[in-house]
Amino acid sequence: MPRESAAAKKERTMNIIVALQRTYPNAHCELNFSNPLQLLIATILSAQCTDKRVNLVTAELFKKYRSAKDFAEAPLVDIEEAVKSTGFYRNKARNIKACCAALVEKFGGEVPRTMDELHALAGVGRKTANVVLGNAFDIHVGVVVDTHVTRLSNRLGLAKGTDAVKLEQALMPLVPQKDWTLFSHWLIWHGRRRCAARKPDCANCEIQKLCPKIGVNQ
Repeated sequence: MPRESAAAKKERTMNIIVALQRTYPNAHCELNFSNPLQLLIATILSAQCTDKRVNLVTAELFKKYRSAKDFAEAPLVDIEEAVKSTGFYRNKARNIKACCAALVEKFGGEVPRTMDELHALAGVGRKTANVVLGNAFDIHVGVVVDTHVTRLSNRLGLAKGTDAVKLEQALMPLVPQKDWTLFSHWLIWHGRRRCAARKPDCANCEIQKLCPKIGVNQ
């Protein structure tokens, strides 16, 4: 692919956004939640796990534990057993309990609304904080970079590498801030529904004319 100017890349990104928005007008976070705390817990559980599996687990988990205080006071072994099928369950359970204890102690049991405060909580990295801020509070301070966003942003030639922080910094100037949260959803939905890792459906892809197909053997 010939070297692309910054202006040309931004214009191509905007065209990609228009096409993906048209294709997935109802794109949204596919983790089930009814409040910020539930989204925070679900996102912690989603590490190295499918949203489908997390939703199965949280359907029961959120019936048993309804507040940060409930999680903070629950025996660790009980939380471990409840989240076991999501993988890495000991670490996740420990983080959930510690995170909720901090919410109770420092924030009256409420989920804070700033990146710094969220990032300081156990088990909460920048990706998780971006998910919560964007989807629970409609506050857009960054782009969620998960495996789909990493893969598609590389394939589309919008960013390079696998470092989530560097990828986010590369994507933010290309996308209007109001669309930072939705941009992640559009890429995630496209990655799940059209642009698979090994066998992307390029023939029927809605953005194939805008894609340099980096890493695709076709």
